Amino acid sequence: MEILGATLRICVEDMESAVPFYERLAGGTALRSERGGVQVAAIGCFLLMSGDPSQLDLLRKIAATIAVKDVDATHRVLTELGARVIAGPVPTPAGRTLIAMHPDGSVYEYADRNLPTP
Repeated sequence: MEILGATLRICVEDMESAVPFYERLAGGTALRSERGGVQVAAIGCFLLMSGDPSQLDLLRKIAATIAVKDVDATHRVLTELGARVIAGPVPTPAGRTLIAMHPDGSVYEYADRNLPTP
């Protein structure tokens, strides 16, 4: 399992006013999507989320999103180490993801990225 980085998850009230701030802060353009009544904007190391309060309450329980090279390999390692996979692996617009609870009770999303190679 190879960890490539982490993304900070931030719930915002107003996506349209938050995006320009984080685009300037991170020096990039937001990649936007929507899923299950939640608007998402990925900008650098920030993942902004806005929308249905009941869905956001659930998403707030996930401490961070950890980018990995291969979700399947991550699944195997997490299981071997005693973590419990709660959801996934499932496809997303950017790759595949799974959510796991570590033995200490913390919850993380692990995501690989299906990006074209240069």
